[in-house]
Amino acid sequence: MNFKDLATVAGKPGLFKVLKPSRTGVILESMDAKKTKLVAGMSQRVSILSDISIYTLTEEGAEPLESVMQKMEAEFQGDLGLDVNPDDTELRAFMKHVLPEVDETRVYTSDIKKLITWYKLIREKAPEVLQKSEEEKTETKSEDKSEK
Repeated sequence: MNFKDLATVAGKPGLFKVLKPSRTGVILESMDAKKTKLVAGMSQRVSILSDISIYTLTEEGAEPLESVMQKMEAEFQGDLGLDVNPDDTELRAFMKHVLPEVDETRVYTSDIKKLITWYKLIREKAPEVLQKSEEEKTETKSEDKSEK
């Protein structure tokens, strides 16, 4: 499983596994304990996680959600060090730590809460998604060698 196999549906909590496309939309299965299936039609906004980015102040203007979550996994390995109910300043400080170039005017506290919720859910149900693929590891090593 990877980020292309995971989706979120506007107005529905949690994440969904993409099972297969249908004539009227796409068939999804919730990643919670209930494993409920749902057919998301054209009227529902379905976002694939690999298409979601977080606004930054860099030249590109955004950082892919996948790389942000992989950074979180590499650094924290599940223990984010946040209170049970963190306040806005704690959430913003956490986001600034994970992604120093985050655009704080365009990334809301609710977005950070959603990021943390999704990270915990993915870590519990599909931890392999948070690991860098062999291709990415090879690319990173070759980039490190070329910088030296």
